[in-house]
Amino acid sequence: MMVKQHMLFTLYSICGIVLKDILAISVAATKNKVRGAQGQFPIVQNMTVTEGGIANLTCRVEHNDNTSLQWSNPAQQTLFFGDKKALRDNRIELVRATSQELTISISEVTLADEGMYTCSLFTMPVKTAKAFLTVLGVPKKPEINGLTKPLLEGDQITLTCVTSGSKPAADVRWFKNEKEIKGAKEVNASGKTFTVKSSLQLLVNRHDDGVAYTCRVDHVSLTATHEETTQVLEVHYAPYVEIKHSIPAPLEGQYLKLECVPHGNPSPDPVLWTKDGGELPDLDRVIVEGRELTFMSLNKTDNGTYRCEATNHLGTSHAEYKLVVKDAPTTSSPSTASPAPTLPDNTGPLDSKDLNSAVTGNRDPNALPGPPDHALIGGIVAVVVFATLCLIIVLGRYLARHKGTYLTNEAKGADDAPDADTAIINADGNHAHAEEKKEYFI
Repeated sequence: MMVKQHMLFTLYSICGIVLKDILAISVAATKNKVRGAQGQFPIVQNMTVTEGGIANLTCRVEHNDNTSLQWSNPAQQTLFFGDKKALRDNRIELVRATSQELTISISEVTLADEGMYTCSLFTMPVKTAKAFLTVLGVPKKPEINGLTKPLLEGDQITLTCVTSGSKPAADVRWFKNEKEIKGAKEVNASGKTFTVKSSLQLLVNRHDDGVAYTCRVDHVSLTATHEETTQVLEVHYAPYVEIKHSIPAPLEGQYLKLECVPHGNPSPDPVLWTKDGGELPDLDRVIVEGRELTFMSLNKTDNGTYRCEATNHLGTSHAEYKLVVKDAPTTSSPSTASPAPTLPDNTGPLDSKDLNSAVTGNRDPNALPGPPDHALIGGIVAVVVFATLCLIIVLGRYLARHKGTYLTNEAKGADDAPDADTAIINADGNHAHAEEKKEYFI
């Protein structure tokens, strides 16, 4: 009996030890499983895509013990559970499915696809991560309204540029021949997108004819380029005229061309030339070709007021040119001797203009008396003094070369003659050794 109790006690002790070890192992395994589950977290990133583009959604787990990953849309509809497709949408496709990653793609993205997408890791408890998909609405090509063609000078118009479908709201800018100008902007929301308007108020004049107004749309979705629309104004206005001439001061015998240049829209063509209110005379010498009036050889009969007139359906305009033909300059022939000019008899000193008149024989009718030209007077005096000195030097040299000794007949015989007659007779004789008397002429 004692032996039997001892054996039962030993058996119970062994069973207790085994159960204790089993329990310890089980607790340890449970703790390790919980610790591993606590280290598993899905990682996602927000995504921005342009409407019509492709969105790739990626969910990653650093440590995973083959637990499944799942993507669901903003409506909490499951898109993919692991590599199993759950939603029938041909735009949604599987890119990659592993124990540590689940990547899907959504093509032809629309604004309705925007929202919060959820990646779930089915652990105990389930862990989730959320990624927001932002869809950019692309603005439509802008339109310019309020322009009619043609416009009339003085019209007041309002140009309006409109673009819709942008998200966020687009920026609208105006340009006048590539120079930016400011317009009045208005933004209106329409669902998830925006409609943007910008207006310009213009008072049209003739300088706006042919001017290009451009509406340009800038948006974050337009990374490489921008949308724009251009309109060119056509402005009709009454003509104005100008006359261009080929030479500034016409002279007799010269060639002259007058060009009538009309400005207007519609173009005022043809133009009408008149002289002094009447028709053009002498059409053989005066040629009219279109807008040009040509004089082949001018003379004083061409003097007068020439008028060019241009007309279109908005009005008439004219310009005038007064022609005064002057005498051609005359040049004297080198073989023709001109009479010596008479110097003016003035008690005062000569000025340069008087001297010029005396030399050329012509006086300037518009010349006014001016102060004497001291440099000219000094030059004349120097020339006179120099000429006088030269004359004295020449005369002195002449007298020096003709200086000599001269004896008269009386001197030759005067020593032995009692009177002049005897001296003359003696002079005719051979008195070669008589003392010579000298006379000098200065």
